[in-house]
Amino acid sequence: MSSATGGRLAMTLTILLVLVLLAAVVLVFSFEWLPVDVTTLLLLIALVVTGLLSVEEAFIGFSNDIILILASIFVLSGALMKGGVLDYLGETIHRIAGGSQSKVLLCVMGVTSFISSFMNNTTTTAVLAPAVLGLCKRSRIAPSKVLIPLAFASMLGGTCTLIGTSTNVAASAYVKAHGLAPFTMFEFLPAGLAICAVGILYMVLVGHRFLPERTEASEPEYSLREYLSEVVVTAGSPLAGQAIRDTQLARMGLQVRAIQRGDRRLYPDPYVQLQEGDLLIVQASREGLLQVKETAGIDIRSDLKLTGAQDLASESVGIAEALLMPQSGLIGRTLRELDFRRRFGLAVLAIYRKGHALAARIGELPLRLGDVLLLQGKPERFRALADNADLWILQETEHRPSQRRKGLWVVGIFLLAVIASSLSWVPLPIAFLGAALAVIGTRLMTMEEAYNLIDWRLLILIAGMTAFGKAMQKTGTADYLASLIVHWTEPLGVTFVLIAFVVLTILLTQPMSNAAAALVVLPVALTTAQQMGLNPRTFAILITLSASLSFITPFEPSCLIVYGPGKYRFRDFLVSGLPLTALVVVLLVVLVPMIWPLR
Repeated sequence: MSSATGGRLAMTLTILLVLVLLAAVVLVFSFEWLPVDVTTLLLLIALVVTGLLSVEEAFIGFSNDIILILASIFVLSGALMKGGVLDYLGETIHRIAGGSQSKVLLCVMGVTSFISSFMNNTTTTAVLAPAVLGLCKRSRIAPSKVLIPLAFASMLGGTCTLIGTSTNVAASAYVKAHGLAPFTMFEFLPAGLAICAVGILYMVLVGHRFLPERTEASEPEYSLREYLSEVVVTAGSPLAGQAIRDTQLARMGLQVRAIQRGDRRLYPDPYVQLQEGDLLIVQASREGLLQVKETAGIDIRSDLKLTGAQDLASESVGIAEALLMPQSGLIGRTLRELDFRRRFGLAVLAIYRKGHALAARIGELPLRLGDVLLLQGKPERFRALADNADLWILQETEHRPSQRRKGLWVVGIFLLAVIASSLSWVPLPIAFLGAALAVIGTRLMTMEEAYNLIDWRLLILIAGMTAFGKAMQKTGTADYLASLIVHWTEPLGVTFVLIAFVVLTILLTQPMSNAAAALVVLPVALTTAQQMGLNPRTFAILITLSASLSFITPFEPSCLIVYGPGKYRFRDFLVSGLPLTALVVVLLVVLVPMIWPLR
């Protein structure tokens, strides 16, 4: 225990315990040893067991109206996605921008920023990705030149309104609980517009030069070429007359991906009976192929001419990429656990994850957010995924006219909720809850689908970290950390204090979620403002905006979504995002005190 010197508060065992818990949480978040919701619940248990919080204080965050607002926004965002109202976006931008890369970037980032101002940025990125990929194909622009700007724009747009990100809503609830007025719907707009404008101009004029140009022809074929082989069912083979599901092929590690029978290419339905002379395109490891050589009735073709995934497609069988969505119930589970082929009627050929193509032993691989699955199946199965909240097909999908009409109703309902809450006709939670129920009333989705759209893990995280902020205030940890910051930085000036808080928040968003980072820093920032005699609202808005504006790594969910489709590497985000992050830091430190004066 240290003594207070020079205005610094004393370290106590209680403060030390809180700091140890904070360090443990950051460590677990960083290495993903446990799911974030499990980690958060364990943190709440630790706060109660150690006596830092009472049971009521630990779980009061779950009764906050922020939970209701966020749940409703998830439902509304999912309804907009399902309604297909953005289907023609890529085609429209192509008509406006033509084949000019600069115009395409300007249109894509401008439209994305606007949509993301009112829609969760992760969902915005996922919904727009197929349209942008189609636009790139029509404009003959490498997707890798456009997808990172798409993700960055969704993050920039979230700074314009209260509902642009869950971080904004969580921070508003926190400052309200600590005696400040909650943020209004468009309070961030002046700063947000300036940040968006600078961010878009940077990417259009400079940032795109740091992005790789990976055309379709140079994209990796998911390493499939290494695992595809042709196997012939020989004359007199015991396999002849057997259905694929009854053979020993699967047990040998061979997955039949296509059947060439004469001039016809057949889909390998488990019930298809093999015939003598059938040419099977199989996916197998080297060990599996060695077993084939020792098995009577089948031979490996030596004159292999396969080139990749295109060999598995035909008029009746399609190949497409699908993205794992943020609220997907598939995350953390394996293909075998999910019984994926039976559930979706599609075969997973390979998985693309963070720059690496995985094509062998993928059945036991737990799925992660941002995974891109290479799927094979009949066209009608892919059309069925247009309404699926777990997987999003990375190609432009035609929705039914009746569904699009309902989607337009959803847009109207959403706008009405925004207007009603902005003009204080009804409280914000009631406006969005009413809008969510009205959307369900259009029968665009069922109640079960609405519940599946809600990211319960994020709600648990925000409620739990709100309680941790309470523990920091109650135990004096926020006061202690604030006194250290004031002692170290006050002699350097207020501007340096603001820069320190912005950088600290951005760094914490790397191992933690944006909302969690904001809720950890806010108690310290508000206390620091009070100790320095400055406006706490200035600090609150600075921290809130900083938490959503880190572009230096692909750990942000929006960036994870484009990681696979853009075939990016970690370095691509760093070299293009680091200058933008530096620009944003300067903008925040200059603009926020101007719009929300420090004194």
